[in-house]
Amino acid sequence: MLEPRDAADLAEIVADAAAGGRKLELRGGSTHAEFGAPREAELVSLAGLTGVVDYDPAELVLTVRAGTPLAEVQALVASEGQMLAFEPWGDAGATIGGTVAAGVAGSRRVTAGSARDHLLGLTAVSGRGEVFVAGAKVVKNVTGYDLPKLMAGSWGRLGAMTELTLKVLPRPREVVTMAARGLAPAAAHAAMACALGSRADVSAAAALPDGTVLLRVAGFVPSVAARCAVLPELLAGHCALEAMAEDEAAPLWWRAMTGEALHGAVRWDVHLPPRHAAELIGALPEGADWAMDWGGGRLWIGTDHEDEAVRESAALLGGEARLVLAPKAMRARVLAFHPRARGVLALEARVRRAFDPKDVFATGRFAEDAHADAV
Repeated sequence: MLEPRDAADLAEIVADAAAGGRKLELRGGSTHAEFGAPREAELVSLAGLTGVVDYDPAELVLTVRAGTPLAEVQALVASEGQMLAFEPWGDAGATIGGTVAAGVAGSRRVTAGSARDHLLGLTAVSGRGEVFVAGAKVVKNVTGYDLPKLMAGSWGRLGAMTELTLKVLPRPREVVTMAARGLAPAAAHAAMACALGSRADVSAAAALPDGTVLLRVAGFVPSVAARCAVLPELLAGHCALEAMAEDEAAPLWWRAMTGEALHGAVRWDVHLPPRHAAELIGALPEGADWAMDWGGGRLWIGTDHEDEAVRESAALLGGEARLVLAPKAMRARVLAFHPRARGVLALEARVRRAFDPKDVFATGRFAEDAHADAV
């Protein structure tokens, strides 16, 4: 495994690979190594690119190197009474660069946005072996193309991010989880939709198969108390609510946010119109497990069926399904991302060629890239 010490080292590695026709796969903490098809490529670890470049709590801006562990970044901003503007999550060892490259977004996505919405700027190395800078260290920046939004969620297919500038926010003084019990999926969605659309300013809503619905209320202590007091009245026609202890709520939010506790060897991450979440759950094969987040906009589905029935059902309801975990044989056969329209594939291929004309980062991890090149 190659381990560059800085952006110049990385640029030299990529340029040599481009000249020699070699493939490189970028790694941070390797927590998403099993995502995508099995492949063979030289591994490049960005874990050595660590450390804070600049942090100005007063300006709510943090610049950090890509290999810095996510846990360290979160601890740093928490020490200043702040948090990342998006809600990241990851296993032990996850890096901030890998988190942004994977487009991770937790339960607060429905009200706060995702990594791409709060990535202000970056330094990266393209497939040509050239270092480039995009965005800026200020929130109000309108110069040039908005490349940070393109790089977030790109899974290392366009370039290797070495440095990121992220927006941070003040951490809420109080966070309370209000919970309901024993709701069927359709009733759970109705309750979450009512809460998210109400004046209670609920920041996250999730549901689990045992009928538990979770509603998060955050902010200043008096405000949180007032909103938690009014929520049961607002949802009286849907369910009864009660405050849940934080030590009980935290693992439930983690299950809904990550899908990691689902049963089954195959796991799907489905994004769809929230009103159709209960309908998709009803169409799942017997024995399937699920967790609902984003007020029903995301469904994690666990199953032992190694077919694409979940993806087909999601498509019929206007959704998309990513295959995030599966046996090696299934990952070799089934696309990781939901199939895209022909025009979208062609556009994606043009963008990738602009950043990586020698296909240095085209390792075969995403078979759909080969389809795009054919188009």
